[in-house]
Amino acid sequence: MREHDDDAATPKHAGPDLGPASTAAARAPRTITSADVIVYAATSAGVCAAVAAARHGAQVLLLEPGHHVGGMTSGGLGYTDMGDPRVVGGMAGRFRQAVADHYGVAPGTYAGPEPHVAEAIFDRGLEEVGVTVLHGRRLTGAEVGPDRRIRSVTAGDEAFSAGVFVDASYEGDLLAAAGVPYAVGREDRTLHGERYAGRQELVPGRHTMPPWISPFVGDPVGNREGPLLPQIRPGPMAPVGAGDGGVMSYGYRVCLTTAPDRIPFERRPGYDEAHWELGRRLFHHWAGQGVEVSAGRLIGLEPNLPHGKSDANSLGPFSLSVLDGSAWEYPDAGPARREEIRLHHLHHAQDFLWFLSHDPAVPAPVRTEMQRWGLPREEFADTDHLPHQLYVREARRMVGEYVLTEHDLLAGRRQGDVVAMGSYHLDVREVQRTWRWVHEHPNPVAMVFTEGYLSVPVVPYAVPYRSLVPRYEDCTNLLVPVCVSASHVAFSSVRMEVQYQMLGHAAGVAAAAAVRTGRDVQAVDVADVQDVLRDEGQVLGL
Repeated sequence: MREHDDDAATPKHAGPDLGPASTAAARAPRTITSADVIVYAATSAGVCAAVAAARHGAQVLLLEPGHHVGGMTSGGLGYTDMGDPRVVGGMAGRFRQAVADHYGVAPGTYAGPEPHVAEAIFDRGLEEVGVTVLHGRRLTGAEVGPDRRIRSVTAGDEAFSAGVFVDASYEGDLLAAAGVPYAVGREDRTLHGERYAGRQELVPGRHTMPPWISPFVGDPVGNREGPLLPQIRPGPMAPVGAGDGGVMSYGYRVCLTTAPDRIPFERRPGYDEAHWELGRRLFHHWAGQGVEVSAGRLIGLEPNLPHGKSDANSLGPFSLSVLDGSAWEYPDAGPARREEIRLHHLHHAQDFLWFLSHDPAVPAPVRTEMQRWGLPREEFADTDHLPHQLYVREARRMVGEYVLTEHDLLAGRRQGDVVAMGSYHLDVREVQRTWRWVHEHPNPVAMVFTEGYLSVPVVPYAVPYRSLVPRYEDCTNLLVPVCVSASHVAFSSVRMEVQYQMLGHAAGVAAAAAVRTGRDVQAVDVADVQDVLRDEGQVLGL
């Protein structure tokens, strides 16, 4: 785990992860724009926070670094990870109903909406309440006064001031720019006494590599140590249960279709045959074991979205998820390195689709089935029909007033300041693909291992308001509905888009209340916020 905690009495500015900070010595911004509430990042949480704050009388400005609204909900993750539908209410419930109304079906008929439909629903909601959305505004700094209040944020040459700020980004860039302490990656089990924290045991499962696959170039047996194949993270692994700062793998959730006008998968100009040798060894191993593999088993090909479209997921040991450890760098990386990592993941998705559909090492039935699918013409038209959003499963996590842990989730612990409920299981996706020597007779054999996957059921649990706000000594006018104050294990459940929508709803209501009453976000009357949320359909208990 990497944890960051600066002197709370010192004015805080963006570090090197965001670029130059806005300070008195820096060049003055060209324009200054003010609002009651500024929401950074138009993820689904950001949209819900902006709409909720506007509905309650606040003038809201929504700053989006990209060119779309909705984050992963409109960026490829069409399959809604619902959990227990009884706890889904408020704006998340209204979004679900809006999707059903659009298609003229009952809620839950489809696994989720088509990406362009999700974005249209979000756009309409923002327009209806008069939220100003500014695209292409990537955060470059924040100015924080000695009173621990964010005075303004900067995006390029523009400065934006507000009474209350909401960081709805997947990365937690605003909270980091404001100097709010945060954690990244897996903690040691001793930190919170969590059974499931830290590096995981190497156990078999559908997401793990089978044994006897060598990690070395030119040595399919694994007897002679040498250069590693691509797509493998060099070792050594941390001890079981130790914190290593590892984050869940990222990837692109591609939308696919079998429609006659689909766009066939293409061989990218930079496609590297050697990059896919590990996949060839995997298919060769399965063939030697008599294992028959379907395309759907690899990438989740099923018409789970309207109009026969599929939200392709990562279902096996070799998938759309990138497991070489590059995601570990992303949370604290600067803009240039983040873009390199994003392109690395995008190219992986493009090349994986080509590999599965054309490489001779892939079983013929898989290639035949993959060639029935392609990219839908009506989705992601401005990004070559591939999603505009990298699936950042986790990045920074604020260290706030209350750190939610696995104990809260497994026990369904009640919280007096509950503002939303969660119910999705602990869902830690694979963290790394690495290797180790296995002690076999007469000599050790090197084998590839996939590590980190974890799925544990939970009961419906409460997310407290204290997990959405920094500690008082760190910042007094910031709300964080995505990078919430939670352990790595607890965050693996909280991180679902439906829960982000509910938490964004709560953050927007609280932000408007803080502006209206002139209070710090920690001093907002939570009971009043809860009353508003209940009136608006949010479920705060079962």
